[in-house]
Amino acid sequence: MNEWNSRKDEALAAIAAAGTADAVEALRVEALGKQGWVSQLLKTLGRMTPEERQEKAPAIQAVRAEIADAIAARKQALDDAELERRLATETLDLSLPAPETSRGSIHPVSQVMDELAEIFADLGFSVATGPEIEDDWHNFTALNMAETHPARAMHDTFYFPDKDAEGRSASSSEAVSRKERMLLRTHTSPVQIRSMVEQGAPIRIIAPGRVYRSDSDATHTPMFHQIEGLVVDRDIHLGHLKWTLETFLKAFFERDDIVLRLRPSYFPFTEPSVEVDVGFEVVDGRRVLGGSGDAPGHGWMELLGSGVVNRRVLEFAGLDPDEWQGFAFGVGVDRLAMLKYAMDDLRAFFDGDGRWLAHYGFSAFDQPTLSGGVGARA
Repeated sequence: MNEWNSRKDEALAAIAAAGTADAVEALRVEALGKQGWVSQLLKTLGRMTPEERQEKAPAIQAVRAEIADAIAARKQALDDAELERRLATETLDLSLPAPETSRGSIHPVSQVMDELAEIFADLGFSVATGPEIEDDWHNFTALNMAETHPARAMHDTFYFPDKDAEGRSASSSEAVSRKERMLLRTHTSPVQIRSMVEQGAPIRIIAPGRVYRSDSDATHTPMFHQIEGLVVDRDIHLGHLKWTLETFLKAFFERDDIVLRLRPSYFPFTEPSVEVDVGFEVVDGRRVLGGSGDAPGHGWMELLGSGVVNRRVLEFAGLDPDEWQGFAFGVGVDRLAMLKYAMDDLRAFFDGDGRWLAHYGFSAFDQPTLSGGVGARA
């Protein structure tokens, strides 16, 4: 035991004299490592008789604990000394510019929403909003959608469980009426109905927001963003609609050669109804809007649906269709962003990938203005 104490004293003296963390670590390995002399002493306990083990085990453990405490104390002392040295020598020049740090960015959808609001505000439109949880009447019936319309089907629409007047789940025999049935809105058209009911006519609004449909692939997601426009006034016709869309698209894509083609279509809430195609040209393998769709190397791309507001929709909103006429249109905000900023997968919009956001995101200072360009980046 005298030999142990002698080695212990030598180890403690060496630890106290160690000038670096590496030197302390070397002494730790020499004494307490797997092949260290203290570890070897501990291994001898298994060969001892119970009486010898009872006598020597506490002494060996005491040596081990004393050396371990000394090593920890010396490491802490060296760390404290290094910190004091750095605090005494390092200075911070507050007059220097701030270092480059990672910054947040504006999501392309939010940026495009601001661009659209800027453009339509210049055309005299105001922004209207409404609830994302809608009732069947505002979402379907008031828009002249028949009870058998495919959009009402469960595979297209997210319905909430039917509840009775007291909030209990209703049985099939006690099902609530269609008017009271609640769902996640499938478009922002209910905002148009609510606005006409509340404000009457004339009215000129855009209704941007989130909408929900049961669909998911590279160009569809269960939740996406849509913007709809509505104008109700006297003597409104398709010519007003075409001029509005041309003016809007030229400002949004910042090109004067945007060409539209209107094709007859069908929507329950407009009559007549038209699909709007936009001419494009292929540049570096990518479709770029602009130019005549009939020229060589050009084509037509379906972009949005629109039409003259159906008389029945005006009646549902409490307006006299013989006095008031209007037009409406709707387009996906996410699709506009994909076309303008060359994005090829809608699902990436909602993945939250920091690399994607850093590449496609906008600075908070990139405020869209008509004078500076709605797509200009600071």
